[in-house]
Amino acid sequence: MKKDKVHIHWYPGHIAKAERQLKEKLNLVDVIIEVRDARIPLSSSYTNIEKLLGDKPRLLLLNKADLVDKAELAKWCEYLKETTSCPVIVTEAKGNNELSAVVKTAVELAEPKIQSLMAKGLLRRPARAMVVGMPNVGKSSVINKLTKSSKTKIGAKAGVTRQQQWVRINPKLDLLDTPGIIPTRQDDQTQATKLAFVSSVSENAYSPEPVAKALLEMLGGGKYIDELKTHYNTEELTLEAIAINRNWIIRGDNPDTERTAIYVLKDFREGRLGKIILDELPLA
Repeated sequence: MKKDKVHIHWYPGHIAKAERQLKEKLNLVDVIIEVRDARIPLSSSYTNIEKLLGDKPRLLLLNKADLVDKAELAKWCEYLKETTSCPVIVTEAKGNNELSAVVKTAVELAEPKIQSLMAKGLLRRPARAMVVGMPNVGKSSVINKLTKSSKTKIGAKAGVTRQQQWVRINPKLDLLDTPGIIPTRQDDQTQATKLAFVSSVSENAYSPEPVAKALLEMLGGGKYIDELKTHYNTEELTLEAIAINRNWIIRGDNPDTERTAIYVLKDFREGRLGKIILDELPLA
């Protein structure tokens, strides 16, 4: 994939505002639940995230696991555990089987902070957690799952903030009910393009045709080429060939590549192209 084919752009002011809002929320909590997209386990993480989040204990959730190959994802879980020293839990867009593990792990990660407060003479209180991540990785979905079983809104906390709302998940855990959005940067256009593939970038920041072309080039140049050729019933994996195959023709007998680009991106995002992880697992 040639980097000059796609350019994803965000305004620096938006990035600075997102960073400021995130840091304000970070000051309120004991533990971070970072959500990543399982299709891009590395590219959906912030560069130097440890610097951004500070020394807060962190739990990694690889979300949308139903869209990827389970065996390959297991390798990613081991890699991330080793390289981040954080616990890793796999979650799916639908289903709640993993929620008890998420709550239990978050409480365990926050316990040293609670013990530290108690050593200073303060009474034990529930751990305070927040969910963070890039746009559209499933943060709100995770929050909704965690808070669904508990409608106990406990409102603003005295001495903490008047604006943030909290939900008591259980007697040991309070959750900030709004997610922290990790800002995306444009320094690495390969990462930015992968974020566009999975809708973690606003559609206002890119044109669908070059992004869809980049997706076809990436998938068509690797182990997924046969699946793509079968799915689109064509040996030539281009927007033009797919448009002609679908008989999507516009004025002058030209292939409708814009419509096709939107179609290809939707196919990938909804899992119709297969169980795909786009990031390459780094070699040991």
